[in-house]
Amino acid sequence: MMQARAAPTPDTTPGPAHARTVNAPVRTSGRPVQAADAGETIIVTGTREIGKKARDSVAPIDIVSAKQISETGQPNLRQALGLLLPSLTLPTGGFDTGALTSAFSLRGLSPNETLVLVDGKRRHTTANLYADGGPQQGTTPVDIDMIPLAAIDHVEVLRDGASAQYGSDAVAGVVNVILKKQNHGFNAQSISGITAAKDGFQQGVYLDGGAKLGARGFMHVSGDFVHQDHTYRSAPDLRTGTKINKLQGQPEQTRESVAIKAGYNLTDDIQAYALATYAHRHAEAYQNYRLPGSLTNYPAYAAIYPRGYSPLETIDENDWEVTAGVKGILLGWNWDLSSVYGRDYDAIGLKDSANFAVARDTGRTPTTIQAQGFNDAQWSNTFDLSRAFHVSGWPHSINVAGGATYRYESYSVGTGSPDSTYGSGSDALAGTNPGNAGNYNRDVVGGYIDVATHLLKNWQLDLAGRYEHYTDVGDTETGKVSTRYDAFKWLAFRATLSNGFHAPTLAQEHYSSLTISPTAARGLIAANSPGALANGAAQLKPERSTNATGGIIIEPVKNLHVTVDVYQINLRDQILPGGNIIGNPARSALALNGFTLPDGSDNWADASLSANWFANVASTRTQGLDLTATYPTRLGNVGTINWDVAINLNRTRLSHQADGTTGRPLLSAQSIAYLTTAYPRSKIIFGGRFTNGAWTVGVHEIRYGQTTSELTYYTGAANTGALSNSVFLPFRNTPKFITNLDITYRANRNWSFTLGADNIFDARPSRVPDKNRYLGVPQYYMSTSQLDMNGGYYYLRANLTL
Repeated sequence: MMQARAAPTPDTTPGPAHARTVNAPVRTSGRPVQAADAGETIIVTGTREIGKKARDSVAPIDIVSAKQISETGQPNLRQALGLLLPSLTLPTGGFDTGALTSAFSLRGLSPNETLVLVDGKRRHTTANLYADGGPQQGTTPVDIDMIPLAAIDHVEVLRDGASAQYGSDAVAGVVNVILKKQNHGFNAQSISGITAAKDGFQQGVYLDGGAKLGARGFMHVSGDFVHQDHTYRSAPDLRTGTKINKLQGQPEQTRESVAIKAGYNLTDDIQAYALATYAHRHAEAYQNYRLPGSLTNYPAYAAIYPRGYSPLETIDENDWEVTAGVKGILLGWNWDLSSVYGRDYDAIGLKDSANFAVARDTGRTPTTIQAQGFNDAQWSNTFDLSRAFHVSGWPHSINVAGGATYRYESYSVGTGSPDSTYGSGSDALAGTNPGNAGNYNRDVVGGYIDVATHLLKNWQLDLAGRYEHYTDVGDTETGKVSTRYDAFKWLAFRATLSNGFHAPTLAQEHYSSLTISPTAARGLIAANSPGALANGAAQLKPERSTNATGGIIIEPVKNLHVTVDVYQINLRDQILPGGNIIGNPARSALALNGFTLPDGSDNWADASLSANWFANVASTRTQGLDLTATYPTRLGNVGTINWDVAINLNRTRLSHQADGTTGRPLLSAQSIAYLTTAYPRSKIIFGGRFTNGAWTVGVHEIRYGQTTSELTYYTGAANTGALSNSVFLPFRNTPKFITNLDITYRANRNWSFTLGADNIFDARPSRVPDKNRYLGVPQYYMSTSQLDMNGGYYYLRANLTL
């Protein structure tokens, strides 16, 4: 007979941020948990069991505390995680409008392959698709920098496939951002920093505090203000011999964000909860410099730009999300009913630009132009149940969980202003024409079941299955089996086998744009558009994966905690630009989609004019190893040193690529390199943190492994023309080391001050050969995810806690 066992009383605040209990030390992340966070952490990611501890997890999981994030001195969450976790990598840089949105990758896979949750709920994605070539191309990731840094309590990073538990996108893993819920106190933080090159000044102010809502509830309010100046990393422009071309560098950015989290106990068994986040960002990225001679036929513009001009692509972004829910216990079942609505709107424009057709035909000279508008919205509704049972004749509890979900997704492409679409369109970025604008949506319904138990006292088994139906791409079924065996207190083994998927985003299905350089143009057109269909495009299918992970957790000597996990991810039908066409075929396809090319484009080399669309073009196999280790050294009255090492080894190989209508492979050597070698083969973080009284000193070394790229050759005295779209230069970005140092002094219980440096010796990426730089300008190759191009960053941090 099956009998229900009363489940533990759930956390009295909403969401999955359960209380922490002090116990034996546990390995959590690329750096050790500090004294204030010592002990076990209750995890909520990768499990449906209540009260599961990190040390008992059946899958590898990193836990990064707010204190660790603060210790990096970085102004946003994404960059902080990049310094803490070896399996997480960041782009070296970004091009065009893609530089205006932040992204990260897990285990050498596309940003689209990582699912982001906030308090256990799926977070909406950005509307700004990365359109340029590179490993990020086609991605619309969750921009975690739009979540206030001051609101974050900790982050749980599940390094394992979890589509059966969470649905689409959880191929490489899951990042779950847990927000603060304290009902008291006030915290303030200021971070001021500048690069070793004396540019890129950054200022961040972070505030948060909590209060009680009567005797049964709480509210926690957090807010950030962050400003970042441009950095300038361009080499001299071959046309002028000067650094007047500011293409390569960090965009200028100003971001304001706020979060309000609240909960109220309606009864002893029912809780209502709510969360709202809002962020606004204005950012500007330079485009290639235009010579004064390009304005000879346009005297009105020549008067405005007597020394030439550098267009700026701009974004005004409004991002918000609202969560409301009720949860509780009924007849022994833990239940949670929630609704989440999120929206990201991007108004993309130009400053210091021009439209020569407008000047020629009307005499007007617009310089500030609204070119594109994108809107991405997601409405998720979920109902979750879980209960722990005891069954007669079975000595171990059985945790059964299940649920249903309905999600509505929409994506809108707005028409650019008349000044952006007239003639060949605005310079640097043509506006979206009416034929490429539209409103698109789909419905997603699904359900899951999850069962966890012990086969023996020391042998865990978790099973999960999920079914989902997408109204545009059909059905998906995923499953997962995980197990862990604790042979001794100091030795355990774990393994997971699962399959997963990434459904094509609405942006991947419908996005289009035309990017214009002084002597080149590149179009990305929708897969279902006339220009793509005329060249053999087909409907996108979901990407599908098979994941296998095996690991060991060992404590060979007291207090030395080591975990080693190996993994393999087979990813099929990856979505990337395919069917690349150049020259006249590209000209025809763009014309069918309503795009007009600039005057003089008839004289461009074929390789300088291209168009492509998204397609299921490749299958890959990613294999890797994660290792973490921590060990404390106690030096008596002198202090304590917490040592840590974290390593990720990663390799991706192409196993299959699709052929085009002509029978030729769709991927060039350059595209294959984006898939297989643009992420570092290894990333190693090692160091320690010394504490003595009021002083703490942290030193960490990070080694980034090699990346390899296939670079375009350019011709002409100023490298103005692409030589070929099939012959490239293999380029090794050699391994790099950076050293991070921070020194903290706690003046009293309220105030602390930190002086720090990330990349203290100003290491930079390898320099690109002269003949592989368009106009000679981009001396660092930004389409990799190795070392940041900005170099050293030095900062001063002040913290106030009340």
